[in-house]
Amino acid sequence: MTRTRGLTRPTLASTVGTALEWYDFSLYGTASALVLSKVFFPSGNDTVATLASLATFAVGFFARPVGGVIIGLLGDRFGRRQMLFVTLLLMAASSVLIGCLPTYNQVGVLAPVLLVVLRVFQGLGAGGEYAGAMLLSAEHAHKRFRGLNASIPSVGNAVGSVIATAIFFLFQGLLSESAFLSWGWRVPFLLSVVLAAAGFIIRRKVEDSPEFSEAVRERGVVRGRFTEMLRLSGRRVPLAMLMSIAPNVLSYLPSVYALTYLSKTVGAPAWIGLVGIIIANLCKLVTIPTAGWLTDRIGGRRVMIIGSVAGTILVYPFFWMLDTGTPVVVWAGLVMIFTLCCDMTLASQAGMLSGLFDVRVRYTAVTFSREITGAVVGGTIPFVAAALTDAGAGQPWLVCVYSGVLCLICAVGTFFLPEVRRQADTRPAAATA
Repeated sequence: MTRTRGLTRPTLASTVGTALEWYDFSLYGTASALVLSKVFFPSGNDTVATLASLATFAVGFFARPVGGVIIGLLGDRFGRRQMLFVTLLLMAASSVLIGCLPTYNQVGVLAPVLLVVLRVFQGLGAGGEYAGAMLLSAEHAHKRFRGLNASIPSVGNAVGSVIATAIFFLFQGLLSESAFLSWGWRVPFLLSVVLAAAGFIIRRKVEDSPEFSEAVRERGVVRGRFTEMLRLSGRRVPLAMLMSIAPNVLSYLPSVYALTYLSKTVGAPAWIGLVGIIIANLCKLVTIPTAGWLTDRIGGRRVMIIGSVAGTILVYPFFWMLDTGTPVVVWAGLVMIFTLCCDMTLASQAGMLSGLFDVRVRYTAVTFSREITGAVVGGTIPFVAAALTDAGAGQPWLVCVYSGVLCLICAVGTFFLPEVRRQADTRPAAATA
């Protein structure tokens, strides 16, 4: 079985599709930090409304493991490509319907209930999207370039986030506050239908994974796939869950909670944080491929540990930089955590997860280990950080301790995983390693 050297066409197509799809998920994160608390929850207590809005953000993460396992099981039976169409449909339909929802002032408590329901469906789609794109990219690639190809869909995440943040920022800047809260915030969600159509067209040209297809021809489809996944994977699943902690902390602490912190605690204008997120995501177009290339050279485990430890050390300077409220300093802080530290962990996570598990149960194992951690850590960290800041009388030191401990746990868990960069294309090292 031959593998294409360098970046493959499926990698590029998967990345474009992921960018279009991640637009939806990123858009909700930005909106939950800046506008949803004012539209879908009763006024009178800004702190409670903000916490409630961030809680709906977390709901999507708790739906992701369910969607991830279901889509992973189907993907290990029918292939990766078909599932990527399912995830795209779920994400786009949910986002468009969010843009059509009535507000709290119009229908009362029904508004946040409907918001939560649609957020659940959005989470179901997101649970299988990134893993499928990552695996399709990695399984088409030559083993020497596996880490690079596996990491590239993360560039799609960044591009989607840039588009979402830029469109959100554009409408917020062009419209008055009353017009934006009335109808302007809806337009970015409604635009999802256009992006989804483009995504379907692009993904039609992507072939399914030759590695998966060959494994099925040689050894057949695994029956009882979830129990077999656990049997074949050994202790790698819980260790992979620990390895996924830092990518979630270093993604959603700066990209979601930092916007709330800047607005509510620092009192900085919203545009400072939004521009900073755009700058940090644009930098990812270079840093993610570089980190992916580095995993192919020195190994994903080493890169993950470096990124996690750096996140532990730099989280307090990050909040100090946010506290200045100075645009350039805030932007530098976001690049430091959300780009440099985060991208080392994202790239190494992608490269390692794509090679840790038997190819016939790989989709299920990756979604299960990655999305459980995403729900427990990534989905809750904006909410927990807001609560810890309030408990610390507006000071972020409790958030720094919490985030730093989580990143250290990630580094320790990663240390006990085997290195996968030199393994064969289709057969990972022994599961008991």
